[in-house]
Amino acid sequence: MLTGAALATTNRLPALLLPSDTFATRVADPVLQQLEQPWDIGLTVNDAFRPLSRFFDRVQRPEQLYSIALAAMRVLTDPAETGAVTISLPEDVQAEALDVPIEFLQEREWHIRRPLPERGPLARAVSAIRAAKAPLIVAGGGVLYSGAEDLLRELVEATGIPVGTSQAGGGVLAWDHPQNLGGIGATGTLAANRAAAEADVIIGIGTRYSDFTTASRTAFQNPSVRFVNINVAAFDAYKHGSQVPVIADARETLRELLIDLDGYEVPAEFSTRVAREKSAWDAAVDRAFEPSQRALPGQPEIIGAVQRASGPKDVVVQAAGSLPGDLHKLWRVRDPLGYHVEYAFSCMGYEIAGGLGAKRGLLADGDDRDVIVMVGDGSYLMLNTELVTAVAEGIKLIVVLIQNHGYASIGHLSETVGSERFGTWYRTYDDAARNFQGDEVLPVDLAANARSYGLDVVEIEPGPSAIEDLAAALVAAKASTTSTFIHINSDPLIYAPDGDGWWDVPVPQVSTLDSTQRARDEYEQKQAHQRPLLG
Repeated sequence: MLTGAALATTNRLPALLLPSDTFATRVADPVLQQLEQPWDIGLTVNDAFRPLSRFFDRVQRPEQLYSIALAAMRVLTDPAETGAVTISLPEDVQAEALDVPIEFLQEREWHIRRPLPERGPLARAVSAIRAAKAPLIVAGGGVLYSGAEDLLRELVEATGIPVGTSQAGGGVLAWDHPQNLGGIGATGTLAANRAAAEADVIIGIGTRYSDFTTASRTAFQNPSVRFVNINVAAFDAYKHGSQVPVIADARETLRELLIDLDGYEVPAEFSTRVAREKSAWDAAVDRAFEPSQRALPGQPEIIGAVQRASGPKDVVVQAAGSLPGDLHKLWRVRDPLGYHVEYAFSCMGYEIAGGLGAKRGLLADGDDRDVIVMVGDGSYLMLNTELVTAVAEGIKLIVVLIQNHGYASIGHLSETVGSERFGTWYRTYDDAARNFQGDEVLPVDLAANARSYGLDVVEIEPGPSAIEDLAAALVAAKASTTSTFIHINSDPLIYAPDGDGWWDVPVPQVSTLDSTQRARDEYEQKQAHQRPLLG
């Protein structure tokens, strides 16, 4: 729950948490699982939710529920302040009876605010955009939260301004839209990152500018770059020292920009370069998707096979490891709801539980599209038991398990910082070397694990037809009415095309490893391109 609270608050997603707490009366003090701190007896485990919540309170008396519940709903329905709302409930108070006023129980309508842009800030934003020779929109999750994707499409079609998307912004435009350059930043596409490096005006819409989105502040290299930040939260609108913050709803602001930018178009030469970069990247993805007929395919090929076999409205769910980065670059999103990659915390184990939640939400809305959970073996080992819930409740999921016998993402990252993939393979312990770096692979059978939960399991055998077999298995899974688990082995050393992004992971200045010393030299070269981005 703590991780879920942090995730909700970071992503500004409303989540109501009701954890049980120790006795308010302390009549049975200390109770099982009670944390006792001698310097603050009133401190409980639930206080760990305080820094993770947008609202926190503890119900010491039943009468407090009136004010607490109304205050909680205010935060849950506020687009700028929303996040985790935690109401801590002592065990004994939970069991008390209370006569509740009828007024409290009556239905209420909670209005979701859509703040309109003020004319002054909007006029300054329009002026900055009209003066731009190479503008770029960075579209974040706020575009989708606001339901502003149609207006965004109208704006970029009228002006020719290209778009790079954060992880949360995946789906704001269809992948093949001429202005969609794909993911931006550390895990972004070469097309989006080249546009970012040149851009003289960055128009951030509903983004919090995480280090992945800004490539750890190396993405925007134009010395005169300015930031026009449109965000319902002032905290994000003022980021990067923006002198042109627009604190307003994304949809309402885009509606005004369509009017105020009438007649503006990006220079033809810039538009030609954008089209050329997009075409080149699309071709690179096509090549990455092409089946190699290797016995162990690479992850890009696997993503390509899943892409080809999926439907245009299917939802891909992912969260951790190397898959989020590869999906950000390669997945061709065709629907606003089609891309659900949680990257606030890159939570290992989120995938199956998140897929279950996504499917439940769709079913509640009368939407029967398929949810495809892609997960690596490392993340699968963190939390796979929600498959039991899917089977028990008859909720259909399609799970594609990519088995590479280790932690592919951390292994690759370990190499980039000179640590030589230490401890990232699934190997038996080598007594002589005192490590897990030997050649004896652990006899872990994740397909058997999934089969034990009652799922239909398809094991793709290594060989030249593995990719075609995977696509066929996915087609069959889509036709099925029950959950299917597809297991495929992969080569973790085959990577997606480089997008020229960077992530700031410090490398030790002092090391006896030659690989670490080389990595430090490369790190300092990259670090030299970091900019404060004030503007």
